[in-house]
Amino acid sequence: MDRIDRRILRELQQNGRLSNAELAERVRLTPSPCLRRVRQLERDEVIRGYRALLDGAAVDRGFQVFVTVVLAREDRATVAAFEDIVASRPEVVEAHRLFGEPDFLLRVAVRDLPAYERFHSEVLADLPGLGQLTSHMSMKLIKEDQGFPLDG
Repeated sequence: MDRIDRRILRELQQNGRLSNAELAERVRLTPSPCLRRVRQLERDEVIRGYRALLDGAAVDRGFQVFVTVVLAREDRATVAAFEDIVASRPEVVEAHRLFGEPDFLLRVAVRDLPAYERFHSEVLADLPGLGQLTSHMSMKLIKEDQGFPLDG
């Protein structure tokens, strides 16, 4: 990957809806080679997809909670069952398996506090192998995901 590819990626991270002509102009290429490079980055799965960033409150998902999970049992079957359930739940918008403790970090997005309480008691509390659940509510968003730094 060269500096032009990195410039393409930087621009697309900021605005994935750029037309090829606008992108080419910004990275100082003609449209045809710019498009070839974008298509190659897509084939190589450097660019994994495109999507709109939504306002959670506008789509009834404005209440977000980070949940740390410690499993009491970490055998293969329990971990697989836990991961399958978590991955299938639309309320869980992001999930990470971690080294050490806690074992998992989940980002849950629901309408409001009563919706989270229901999700917590009806879904999270019944997850297989559960040892401990801790809910963390964000006081303030300081920095949103800005994409990956592409210096150098």
